Amino acid sequence: MTILIVEDDDAIATGLALNLKLAGRKTVIARDGDEAIRQASEHEFSLVLLDINLPKKNGLEVLAALRSADNIVPVIVLSARDGEFDKVAALRLGADDYVTKPFALAELLARIDAVLRRAQHTAPPAVAAAGDELAFDGVEIDLATRVVMRGGIEIKLTHLEFELLVFFLRHPNQVFSRTQLFNIVWGQSAGSVRTVDNFVGQLRKRFEGDPEQPRHFITVRGSGYRFDP
Repeated sequence: MTILIVEDDDAIATGLALNLKLAGRKTVIARDGDEAIRQASEHEFSLVLLDINLPKKNGLEVLAALRSADNIVPVIVLSARDGEFDKVAALRLGADDYVTKPFALAELLARIDAVLRRAQHTAPPAVAAAGDELAFDGVEIDLATRVVMRGGIEIKLTHLEFELLVFFLRHPNQVFSRTQLFNIVWGQSAGSVRTVDNFVGQLRKRFEGDPEQPRHFITVRGSGYRFDP
């Protein structure tokens, strides 16, 4: 398991690498956005710690490049900026978590462990036997291989996008609040439940003919979301 640390501040990068080594993790450090993209394209990482303020390409550009290349490695964004815009932009681009500097090291290590645990659950629960599939509106999902196909084309999803999609398909025509979805899919009760909005938006972009007027991923005003097959 190797973690890519993308950070141009020498002290922060070295400190993170040392503490992750003490926690039993291997690390590679990239000092700018271009190097981060190159490293991620040439090597397979279990996680990326990605600073936003980087030379050459900023963290959001790096994240966009990774997802455009269908690289679904888990990403935790680190930023000295606590603005809502950066958080929303990072989550919409496919970040798995967002941590604001200065951060407590123990909290960051706990978030890293949580993201890695989620990513290691490569097979869904027991119902995901070989050949077990879910489908709707021309979309086919193989639970054993975690492959999503539409019209013969594979749709690449991040780990959490896949988990949210599968949860919706397993519970059609039921309304779930943001908090319920956050607790069930993300596996935690702390954090911003608004994260759910961004992920539902991503599913709409990928699977709705018109994301502005969704047929499947429905907002139930004042209650949450419902999936209609």
